Amino acid sequence: MDPRDKVFLITGASSGIGAATARAASAAGAKVVLAARRADRLEALAAELPHAVAVRTDVTDPAQVQAAVDTAVEAFGRLDVLVNNAGQGLHAPLEDVDVDDFRAVLELNVVAPLVALQAVLPVMRAQGAGAVVDVSSGTSRMVLPGAGAYAATKSALNMLSAVARRELAGDGVVVSTVYPFITDTEFHRVLRAGRLQQRPGGPAPHTAEHVAEAILDLVRSGEPEKVLVPEGFAR
Repeated sequence: MDPRDKVFLITGASSGIGAATARAASAAGAKVVLAARRADRLEALAAELPHAVAVRTDVTDPAQVQAAVDTAVEAFGRLDVLVNNAGQGLHAPLEDVDVDDFRAVLELNVVAPLVALQAVLPVMRAQGAGAVVDVSSGTSRMVLPGAGAYAATKSALNMLSAVARRELAGDGVVVSTVYPFITDTEFHRVLRAGRLQQRPGGPAPHTAEHVAEAILDLVRSGEPEKVLVPEGFAR
């Protein structure tokens, strides 16, 4: 799918990969609907971009997700691409993981993307075409002590993405998954709990812009996945 003149709904768009994806999509000629909880950041980003609408959205609330989809259609007449980017990290040894923290991250990282997919499907089916890119994590392709709970949520998202790709192929809706490595954003500073333990001498983090370009590449190509984990780090 050529991003030009297409309408993107991007969750978690107030910072990091989501904001970078909005800028990259806009630069490619797309119209963007920015969904996140921090309305001030969304509005500032929307003011930067030529065809952008900000919708304050808590993606764990299905009614707010549906409102974001409705806003996209009302503003631009269609909805072509969903980028399921909203998420939160949790880094702690499994014995120390608080189950309430785990449930909250499951809700945000797994349930919310499913809700968003369900919300956009009627529009995409009616159009006969659509693209969904789920933002997973390289940790789901590694065995990384301290990241087990977080990686488990992203592993669940991977399966949802793979099955959705198969189920929706006949509807013209293409579902893809991107696997970022460590990315230089505020993500690791606002974890649900714990803190990231980086290996000494490891590769430099990727920029959010690098991941955003990978997301746009998936929209263009329709390939099932793009893995950004450096060689030697995946299991």
